[in-house]
Amino acid sequence: MNKTTEKIAIGCLIGTMAFAGQMRKAEASELPVAGINLALSSLHKYEENTNISVRDLLINSIESEYENIGIAQVKNYVNIRNKASTKSEVVGKLYKNSAATIVGKDGDWYKIKSGKVKGYIKEDYLITGQAVEEIADSIATKVGTVSTEGLRVREEANTESRILSVVPMGEKLNIKKDYEDWVKVSNNNGKTGYVASAYIDIETKFKEAISIEEEKAKIAKEEKESGMKLRNDLVSYALRFQGNPYVWGGTSLTRGADCSGFTQSVFKHFGIKIPRNSRSQASGGRRVSVSNMKKGDLIFYSKNGRINHVAIYIGNGKVVGASSRKEGIKVKRYNYRPVTRVVSYLK
Repeated sequence: MNKTTEKIAIGCLIGTMAFAGQMRKAEASELPVAGINLALSSLHKYEENTNISVRDLLINSIESEYENIGIAQVKNYVNIRNKASTKSEVVGKLYKNSAATIVGKDGDWYKIKSGKVKGYIKEDYLITGQAVEEIADSIATKVGTVSTEGLRVREEANTESRILSVVPMGEKLNIKKDYEDWVKVSNNNGKTGYVASAYIDIETKFKEAISIEEEKAKIAKEEKESGMKLRNDLVSYALRFQGNPYVWGGTSLTRGADCSGFTQSVFKHFGIKIPRNSRSQASGGRRVSVSNMKKGDLIFYSKNGRINHVAIYIGNGKVVGASSRKEGIKVKRYNYRPVTRVVSYLK
């Protein structure tokens, strides 16, 4: 056990300690000084008759900070199942270096709780005990809550150092490093300083499990954000060629393109293959209503009942496209001609 843990363990007889956000108070007020001396005296007599030291007795009588914590040591993630069997339903995932509270054991399976997920993980995929203590500082986030009015943040770890700021009670600070008597902290702006450790309660936070429902929602959100980025990027790219010439049969965004050559070349830049002419482009992709069209969707127009023109919707009721020899590549209102169809090749 390291020096810091030892100090905390021995201090339990007379003080207060914070473990993972929970306060454990020793009954110091009920044990007079003489009582402490008597207790220690008895322990020393016990030590004389055994091979167990007072230090070991004190330390071993205190539950480790990470006593019931398991950390996933896997390549990516381990499945959490609703029963202690590989055939049972997967209810969540515990990603690498995320933590779970171990609440029981069933054969070679741990019963765990992490975040909103309860279930079972095979013991092979979790490290516990001393192994957790050894990596905790490198994978956990530590947050300190100021426990006194007007805590001074100093430039260096001593009372003679310049005061950088004064932090009110209840304020949360990021813990950078614990030097026992002093703690290096930073605020949300990234500015660092030192505070006396006696006036800040430190909480250790680990990443938690994610349920299957939470992961589905997360993936959907990421896909939506990723899709919108692609749409914005595609529109920005297409707008770079405003003013360039219209050339029938052309596909060059700089030397000249016709309407479908323009759309095909813009999409090709983003690795998206679409057909060459406007009628074929209108037959592919996914149909979208005018009321639901988004940036990057293709809008098609007809003449005499046949699709003969296409442009890219850029938002705000406008399109960009290779209009004609006279106008070249130009931005217009999307409904400058009656809309025949809207198609999306994007998610």
